[in-house]
Amino acid sequence: MYIGLDLGTSGLKGVLIDDDQRVLAEAVAPLTVSRPQEGWSEQSPAHWIAAAEAVMDQLATHGLSAVRGIGLSGQMHGATLLDSADEVLRPCILWNDTRSFEEAAELDADPQFRRLTGNIVFPGFTAPKLLWVQAHERAIRDRVAKVLLPKDYLRLWLTGEHVAEMSDAAGTSWLDVGARDWSDDLLTATGLDRSHMPRLVEGSEVSGELRPALSTRWGLPAGVVVAGGGGDNAASAVGVGVVRAGEAFVSLGTSGVLFAANDGYQPAPETAVHTFCHALPNAWHQMGVILAATDALNWYARLVGQSASALTASLGPLHAPGKTQFLPYLGGERTPLNDAAIRGAFTGLEHATDQAAGTRAVLEGVTFAIRDCRDALAATGTKLENLIAVGGGSRSDYWLQAIATALDLPVHLPAAGDFGGAFGAARLALMAANGAGAEIATLPPIARTIQPDRSLTAAFDHGHARYRAAQTAIRSLS
Repeated sequence: MYIGLDLGTSGLKGVLIDDDQRVLAEAVAPLTVSRPQEGWSEQSPAHWIAAAEAVMDQLATHGLSAVRGIGLSGQMHGATLLDSADEVLRPCILWNDTRSFEEAAELDADPQFRRLTGNIVFPGFTAPKLLWVQAHERAIRDRVAKVLLPKDYLRLWLTGEHVAEMSDAAGTSWLDVGARDWSDDLLTATGLDRSHMPRLVEGSEVSGELRPALSTRWGLPAGVVVAGGGGDNAASAVGVGVVRAGEAFVSLGTSGVLFAANDGYQPAPETAVHTFCHALPNAWHQMGVILAATDALNWYARLVGQSASALTASLGPLHAPGKTQFLPYLGGERTPLNDAAIRGAFTGLEHATDQAAGTRAVLEGVTFAIRDCRDALAATGTKLENLIAVGGGSRSDYWLQAIATALDLPVHLPAAGDFGGAFGAARLALMAANGAGAEIATLPPIARTIQPDRSLTAAFDHGHARYRAAQTAIRSLS
């Protein structure tokens, strides 16, 4: 058996699979985000460990004596700062934290960052956060001995090893993404060197072994290997089988992602598309990222005092976009805007705007943000033929119908199960334990396919044009 642990923003999920990749058990532990100031987003790494303990306690009730490997997936870009004794120095600054926008702009103005990483230096990335800590929390910065990404802090707890893997490291602004190695020049530019970095492995390689005390605690055998794993989106791609060129998925989680696998390295930083290493050797991927997908829907649900599922379930068949529209920039935006300051808005509110119209506007706003990502990917030469839908938002047929229509692409829904980061991490554990490769990362059986509603194509084209006009207007006001 093999375990996958996925450290998300809102919770930690674990799955247990067997040699045939059947899911035997699942467990979840919730997490919360602290926002002590506008634009800040933090979590305590101690809460990650507590969540992992809770998940492993639940999985252990199924018996773990046949486990051979553990894989890790996790939220990217977080700055987990440790001293020389591996003690955490401050709460982790998360991926959706935008406080370091000035530092990000400073680094992005240095041509070597785009040249070596293949990406814009976004405020959410790890490197500018270290510059912010240096400027505002110098006493903490002076004690930093290691910088770990969130899932790699879990790895330290599991194995005692400081290790990262390529897909997650690619989002730090310190990795030479083409060479798949830390860049000494980029580290020097931020006052660091290789001693501050974990060693690197591929996602399907062994990164260490589970500590004996933890094996004993949960009834695992000795010598269980821990795979390199992957950043959340790369791990999700392994889970859903998007590991070969031409394959793609759309993820509707807290953030939204349009992800395309590539056989080669195809950077185009000017598009604000992310070009990262995949979680498998000799593979890369591109993705357009929006910062609020289900996060936007959940925000609206709280605003009107309803559950998100109840709001979307009552919408009926797909409507043409109405006058009321929503821009989902609750905490800035990445692709294609690279704008930490832009904020969201409702426009076109009128007497006829009711709760259902507001819900449709929110779903349409996120949909049009994903269409912006599609257009940015197309500008790099990447063409999508179809999409697999994953994430909590994929439970809404209305939302998927809107995406299929706005992108003019069929959207495929897997037949059963959750093919997200935890499942992908478990697949990577299987690879590390058995020496398997990409051949086991097959596409899931498809239950059904949602086709574009061609009778509404023109209406969604017009709606997207209005969305882009409102986007331009709002940028001047934020």
